[in-house]
Amino acid sequence: MSNLAQQLKAEAGQVGFAACRICRPGDVPQVMARLQEFVAKGRHGQMGWMEERMHWRGAPDALWPEARSVIMLAENYGPDHDPRDILDHPDKAAISVYAQNRDYHDVAKKRLKRLGRWLIEVAAKSGAYEPAEIKVFVDTAPVMEKPLGQAAGLGWQGKHTNLVSRELGSWFFLGCIFTTLDLPVDGAERDRCGSCRACLDVCPTEAFVAPYQLDARRCISYLTIEHKGPIDLDLRAGLGNRIYGCDDCLAACPWNKFAERAAELKYHARPELLAPDLDELAQFDDAGFRTFFSGSPIKRIGRDRFVRNVCYAIGNSGQARLRPVVQGLCDDPDGAVADAARWAVGRLSA
Repeated sequence: MSNLAQQLKAEAGQVGFAACRICRPGDVPQVMARLQEFVAKGRHGQMGWMEERMHWRGAPDALWPEARSVIMLAENYGPDHDPRDILDHPDKAAISVYAQNRDYHDVAKKRLKRLGRWLIEVAAKSGAYEPAEIKVFVDTAPVMEKPLGQAAGLGWQGKHTNLVSRELGSWFFLGCIFTTLDLPVDGAERDRCGSCRACLDVCPTEAFVAPYQLDARRCISYLTIEHKGPIDLDLRAGLGNRIYGCDDCLAACPWNKFAERAAELKYHARPELLAPDLDELAQFDDAGFRTFFSGSPIKRIGRDRFVRNVCYAIGNSGQARLRPVVQGLCDDPDGAVADAARWAVGRLSA
């Protein structure tokens, strides 16, 4: 079986994955207690799905009891620039690196399915195994990918709670293949953060209540993507010009000195999303929004939440010339957009 695992890792590289490691579904026994504490303290915010399917999310071996192995894959999306540079241009919009082109769910899932089919075929041809079954996941099911990634040796969960790799830094997606094949495991990666606090100290909204502990209700990625309705007044200024996600804690990690630019062209930024003008983004109606962001992960938050975020960014810009843009949105049919626009007008009139 070790030979099959070696072939699998070689094939994963051929398919386009940056790394491949293996663990058992039961290798993360600490996850359930941590998840229960996170939810009990309300740190999941409006993400009710985390609580609703906790019995699966907290126990990967319960999600599919027949699975014997979990194949964890890393998908590199490294940028060729420091994503924090855009923060020095308050009239431009800051969009998280991962969302500056195609939706990674679609790109990575095709690779996972291709690799999974290869595994089934090779195992069957060898005649040494029972017929293999697989299930592929890429942020589309109640699977705790980051703890599994650490258990498999892809990296370790840093103080910002994201996975960090010695080879890839912080810039990689996670995908996984559950299989009934009993493959040899690689062993967990150890924590290598040491005394570093760079990711914690850089957070604009102080979302980290302690090292390795995130309160999503203060996280800009959560607020701009998952949170519905108006954002709390005391958090709006901290958003700056970030309108979709936030890369600050990832970009601050010293391990990114080893990161390389994504080889996949579909992860290279669309030029029009590197530094878009806030005033142009604020003009979207629903149809225009859907057309412009077709194939993008940004499309899923909808025009209203997107324009709400743009209004906050305009309010934080200090650019009085943008006041007419938000004044025209003060009576928007969406209450959160209208509220954000009125707030922005007030900020730019002060």
